Amino acid sequence: MEGRLKVFAGQSNPVLAREICRALGVTLGNKTFTQFSNENIKVKIRENVREADVFVVQTSCSPVSDHLMELLIMIDALKYASAARITAVLPYYPYVRSDKKDEPRISITARLVADLLETAGASRVLTMNLHAEQIIGFSRIPVDQLLAIPIICDYFAKKDLSNFVAVAPDVGRAKTTEHYARRLDLPMAILDKRRIGDDEHAVIRHVIGEVEGKDVMLLDDEILTGGSMLEGIRALKECGARRVLAGCVHGVLSGSAVPDIEASPIEELVVTNTIPLKRESSKITVLSVARLFADAIRAIHEGSSVSALFD
Repeated sequence: MEGRLKVFAGQSNPVLAREICRALGVTLGNKTFTQFSNENIKVKIRENVREADVFVVQTSCSPVSDHLMELLIMIDALKYASAARITAVLPYYPYVRSDKKDEPRISITARLVADLLETAGASRVLTMNLHAEQIIGFSRIPVDQLLAIPIICDYFAKKDLSNFVAVAPDVGRAKTTEHYARRLDLPMAILDKRRIGDDEHAVIRHVIGEVEGKDVMLLDDEILTGGSMLEGIRALKECGARRVLAGCVHGVLSGSAVPDIEASPIEELVVTNTIPLKRESSKITVLSVARLFADAIRAIHEGSSVSALFD
């Protein structure tokens, strides 16, 4: 696409945004955020973006709804500043788990987010490892989904994995774990997990597969409170598993997740920086996805293939 490449960022993950800009060799766009006493937000773009190809980086982390509103206002400001194209760069998609109508009288909020992005003025979306593939279909503007699994696998591949088994946290995430297992050439096991209500509490009924005497690697797309993961570790240990590692793309790690992980038998949890880590831990390793996002932004700007990044 003709025109200047510009990158702006919200307040959700400024460190990742700066890393992306360094990888692109551009300066982060100049803007100001003001929150008034009535909690209304004002965004002012402080440089010329007329006919520019603009990318707006904003992830979904606490406070989620504030960051979403900030993103929509920023996109709207860029649209009325005559940007030629605006791409919403969402390392972790807002309301990504509200992806289906599985109860009466509820919102499919991930679909609503797609509508809001388009209405605000986004021309396309760039995101990473969606919780459910149908979210792409909610959007009437193009969506590119990046995959961080190769980055995590490259890290784990440097370890001695000769006695490891890849473990899916439940049947629904078996396909995600299979991607890890295939890339790392590991056998698989699956936890039979049943979730009760909306309290994020899960019960492990069975372990499907052989883990006795094995080292295990729990692999998923995201970890929220870590409760399900720790329950899974307990079940695996009861079945005779030895060492425990874990990996996920999006480390939400809300509530007491970090201290709970530190007190658990887990040796290492590997996450990416799609979400800023609130508290550092010797047990948590953070891998950067900035280079992958920078390469995708460059490909979109130049009109080349984003999928080629995974060849």
